Amino acid sequence: MGVRDIAVVTGASSGIGEATARRLAKEGFHVVLAARRADRLARLAAELDATAVVCDVTSDGSVAALGSAVAALDGRVTLLVNNAGGALGADYVEAGSVADWQAMFDVNVLGTLRVTKALLPALVASGAGTIVVLSSTAGLIVYEGGGGYAAAKHAQTALAETLRLELCGRPVRVIEIDPGMVRTDEFALKRFDGDAERAAAVYAGVAEPLVADDIADCVAWVATRPHHVNVDRLVVRPLAQAAQHKVHRVTS
Repeated sequence: MGVRDIAVVTGASSGIGEATARRLAKEGFHVVLAARRADRLARLAAELDATAVVCDVTSDGSVAALGSAVAALDGRVTLLVNNAGGALGADYVEAGSVADWQAMFDVNVLGTLRVTKALLPALVASGAGTIVVLSSTAGLIVYEGGGGYAAAKHAQTALAETLRLELCGRPVRVIEIDPGMVRTDEFALKRFDGDAERAAAVYAGVAEPLVADDIADCVAWVATRPHHVNVDRLVVRPLAQAAQHKVHRVTS
C-alpha cells in the first residue's frame, strides 16, 4: 500500500470548498478540511473520513496551527486548494468602505499568502506538489461596484503568477482557477449583508449559472493531470455569461 496523498482545502465548510472536498475525497485524497465553522467541518469530516481543522486564514496563529496539524498526519501533502475568500458590498470607489476592502484583502490575498507559506515546505518535500488558487474573473477585469473585490482578486492573481515564477525548478505547480458567475448558498448573500433580494437579483433570469460542483470538477481535473502538465489559468463561466458585463437573462 502506497503513501496516501493529502489535500488541504480552505473554506471547506460550504460552497465551492465543500464541493471540492467531496470531489477530492472521491479522487482518493485524504482531505484536510480547513474553515472557521467547527460544527459543519465535523459533520463533513465524518462523512468523508477526512481531517477537520478549525482555521481562520486571516489569523497567523490559526494558520500556524493548521500547518502543525497537517504535519502530524501520515502521508505526503501534494495538494493545497486556496479557496477561502469572498466579496463584501458593491459600493462605488467614491463611497467604498475601507473596512470591507481591508477584510477582502485579508481573506483573499493575505489568507492565500499565509496558508501557502505554511504548507509550501511540505508541498516541495512531496516531490509532486500542486497549489490551486481560486481567484475569479474579477481578478482579470474590473466592473462598476466591484472595485474592492476586483482589487483583491487582481492581487490574488498577481500572487499566483509571481509564485509560479519563483517556484520554477522546484516540484510544485501553481494553478489559478477563475470562475465567473457561480451560484452558491452563501456568496452573494454574504456580499450583500444577508439581503436575500439583492443576492437573488445577481442570478435573476440566468437559466443555468455555474454551481459549486462545476468548480470542484475543474479543481479535480487540473489536480489530477500528470504532474509535468501545469494548467496556468483556467477561466470558467456559464454559457449564459459571455463576459463580465454580457449575461443572457430570460425575462418572463
